[in-house]
Amino acid sequence: MPDGENSTKPPYSRVLLKISGEALMGDQQFGLHPPTVERIAKEIKEIRDSGVEVCLVIGGGNIFRGLQGSAQGMERTTADYMGMLATVMNALAIQGALEALDINTRVISAIPMDQICEPYIRRRAVRHLEKKRVIIFAAGTGNPYFTTDTAATLRASEMKCDAIFKATQVDGVYDSDPKTNPNAKHYERVSYDIVLQKNLKVMDSSAIALARDNGLPIVVFSLDAPCGFLSILHGKGKFTVVEPS
Repeated sequence: MPDGENSTKPPYSRVLLKISGEALMGDQQFGLHPPTVERIAKEIKEIRDSGVEVCLVIGGGNIFRGLQGSAQGMERTTADYMGMLATVMNALAIQGALEALDINTRVISAIPMDQICEPYIRRRAVRHLEKKRVIIFAAGTGNPYFTTDTAATLRASEMKCDAIFKATQVDGVYDSDPKTNPNAKHYERVSYDIVLQKNLKVMDSSAIALARDNGLPIVVFSLDAPCGFLSILHGKGKFTVVEPS
């Protein structure tokens, strides 16, 4: 990991933050919890203000999850498109919270919907980052059968991010579920190949393979980390780095 938090140079120049839709629910069972959305926006502002260029991918599981719809008998392609629309709703919520903090943002959708967000054009997206705008990528890859994890890895690779920061409900990667197994082993560092071999559930296998092929580190941490996202970015606190062997 980079040098300590007191370093004058930002530890990363550009990162992608991957947040699940469920993280926006707070203690609710569905939808958006405005105080949670505002807290996440404030943490993103801290990162942006520290000089790091930030882009985001947000899931849609708090509103609709394509796989669940498919499991209940809905045609998979239709269910996945509905899930993509849910990610757009979440992106707009985060955009509103960020702009309330005077942070310039752009929601960029893989599915054209010009009245509410921009279409994805790589060079334009890179330019937004160079202008210190926060980008929120929505609608996944624009294709069914691909998760937002894969979309996050794809966009991070295209934007030439230094790392993906994946916010979860636990403080890193374990060899089993720490919520059910108090003796679960926490990994400080783990290779892409071990994640795939042991099916450690960091991201789906397509996302891990894409990150491996592009040498893109994945930092897994808890969105509720007491030290905050900024400290995690500076290598403080508890997390896991997924990296080459």
